[in-house]
Amino acid sequence: MKSMNNYATPAICYGEILWDVLPDGPQPGGAPLNVAYHLNKIGVSTSIISKIGNDQNGDKLEDLLDQWGIKKHMLQRDSEYPTSQVIAKMNNGNEVSYEILFPVAWDFISNSETIVKQLNPSTYFIYGSLASRNDTSRKTLLEVLESDVIKVLDINMRPPYISKDLLQALLHKANIVKFNQAELEMTQMLFKSSSYNEAAQVKFIQDYFNIPEVIITKGEFGASYYNKDKSYHVWGTEVKVVDTIGSGDSFLAAFLAGHYLHEEPEKILRNAIAMGAFIATKKGGCPEYNVSDYKKFRNEMF
Repeated sequence: MKSMNNYATPAICYGEILWDVLPDGPQPGGAPLNVAYHLNKIGVSTSIISKIGNDQNGDKLEDLLDQWGIKKHMLQRDSEYPTSQVIAKMNNGNEVSYEILFPVAWDFISNSETIVKQLNPSTYFIYGSLASRNDTSRKTLLEVLESDVIKVLDINMRPPYISKDLLQALLHKANIVKFNQAELEMTQMLFKSSSYNEAAQVKFIQDYFNIPEVIITKGEFGASYYNKDKSYHVWGTEVKVVDTIGSGDSFLAAFLAGHYLHEEPEKILRNAIAMGAFIATKKGGCPEYNVSDYKKFRNEMF
């Protein structure tokens, strides 16, 4: 019988996996699933901690994890609550708004010995704020965040499932945090920062929450990466957007893949920006693609 340590992966994604119900049909999604999909796709073996229902939608998601090669030994089943669905509506051509149904299976993720045995100091543990909207999954997350892992917070603020107290608890545990510009501004307001430009705002985050590494994504304007007292900035470019679903998640996946390989900061940013733009030219958060096509797109972009 295999030891659970044989299933250990460099990255673990925690939280919601679901079906995005779009006007033209359902697509698999949820930020943790999107990040896991792209990490695995570009060569970083990844596990997922989540919960699905004992239903057909759950069976389909589990089949996809098998098909994609994402490790599912920490995936849980719930006999009471259904697999998550999100009703997605397209606005202004390609912007998306979401109705996130509640309660669903991933609101009830429980801690276990299986999870504990997978955590070690070199593990990238990727989490967001949405998975904390219910007591059970929030308790499990906060317990895991006491472990010695590399904690990566992708905020993904989804009102009304966010509060100052929750955000403070999640930020205080993070080693790396990713914001988009709107999330950075919202965090400044919540914690009453008077910082007036990006560098000062990031310095406030680093000092107030003791977070050494901060990433800011800016759409077609690229991204910035602040590591302690150093900063790196790479411009993006305009692309023909199909939809923005999962673009930020794919950016984070490519960023962490470069971080894991100890690549140069500018290279990490270029690769991440190119991945986010590449996925924005495709439909859904987990589109099928060849890594060679991504690399070709990246080379043309930079």
